[in-house]
Amino acid sequence: MKTNKTLLTLAVAASLASVPTLSHAAGFQLAEYSATGLGRAYAGEAAMADNASAQWRNPAMLTYLHGTQVSTGAIYVNPNVDVHGDVTLGNSSRSAESNDYANDAVIPNFYLSHQINETLVAGLALGTNYGMETELGSDFAASHFGDEAMVKTMEANANLGYQLTDAISIGGGVRYVIGEGHFGATSPAQSPLVQGTTLKYMEGEDTAWGWQAGAAWQINPSNRVGLTYKSEVDLKLSGTAKIFTGTTVFNDTGYMVLTMPATAEIASFHQVTDKLALHGSINWTDWSSFEKLEAELDKLGTQMVKEENWKDNYRFALGATYQLDSKLALRSGVAYDMGAVSDQNRTITIPETDRIWLSIGAGYEVTEQFTVDAGFTYIVAKDASIKESRGYESDDKAAAVGGTFTGQTTGSVWLLGVQASYRF
Repeated sequence: MKTNKTLLTLAVAASLASVPTLSHAAGFQLAEYSATGLGRAYAGEAAMADNASAQWRNPAMLTYLHGTQVSTGAIYVNPNVDVHGDVTLGNSSRSAESNDYANDAVIPNFYLSHQINETLVAGLALGTNYGMETELGSDFAASHFGDEAMVKTMEANANLGYQLTDAISIGGGVRYVIGEGHFGATSPAQSPLVQGTTLKYMEGEDTAWGWQAGAAWQINPSNRVGLTYKSEVDLKLSGTAKIFTGTTVFNDTGYMVLTMPATAEIASFHQVTDKLALHGSINWTDWSSFEKLEAELDKLGTQMVKEENWKDNYRFALGATYQLDSKLALRSGVAYDMGAVSDQNRTITIPETDRIWLSIGAGYEVTEQFTVDAGFTYIVAKDASIKESRGYESDDKAAAVGGTFTGQTTGSVWLLGVQASYRF
């Protein structure tokens, strides 16, 4: 079901022409808001103000930006995610695997900041906080538990930063979020149904509003702490559905509520010497708000699409910046991103697991006004087991169609980004 877009929706969509196909932070969250931060594994972001992109993680950091600044860039993502195991139906068993089932992607961004006076700075940000897509293929032997899933958001922020005192800054902003998603499951070859028969499919889209707020404390000239919070955003994804009723595939319309969870970050920045700075951060995401995918259909009523039952997760990052000379800054960082699911609740369509980030990057001041940044990250995902059915009624119904699945997910991702920033 397509809805009429506002001019703002069209502007955001045009600015974010390409979107990610697999999330690289926990769940379907995306950390890749700029190539500048990519080079330090996004360590200390809520306390950093390299360029206009700083407002995305903490609007209070706008007060550290002078004049008018523009920053734009993109991050290229190359994921390699596999799942392999066995499906057992009755006394028979067969192999089920899908390799490299996430596509390459480019994540763009755009940021603008403008200093209104000595204490007030305004900003505009275009980016994305969430994105995930998996396509396991119609010949996947466990397709009855799900063979495709997608969540995609695009977002525009309007922000203000205000300097309360010489040491304390605060900031806040409104977030306009455009979201869409789908989930599907089909009958596998070993099912009594014709292979590829739609068991359940739901797609929809929506727009919603959220907010963010942050603060920064300049303890002394060499040490700074930042704190930021982004609100939960509920998307009512309205669209179409196909449900297998036992005898036929029924077409319907309706909606499915999908919560984009609240997040928080505490970060610090420390100028250890004239050349060396250290920074770190702890991030929290309220993934326990993601309990289920449940459709409210106009004719068939309430239909369970997928039980999820995720848990809150934390991310820990440490980074360093070394000013090699007056023009060149070198960056590095490492991060540990905890998975947002227990072993019981991990699924094939969202193979969520712990991740380790290893990052390097650099920034070069081409002129006094123009800076170019680049970053590279390699992400190692922890091998993790998957078992479906997980004991939920909807899983048991799927298992009755095509059998149970027992297997493992493995994967890695590499990211390469560039960022250009100009100060007027």
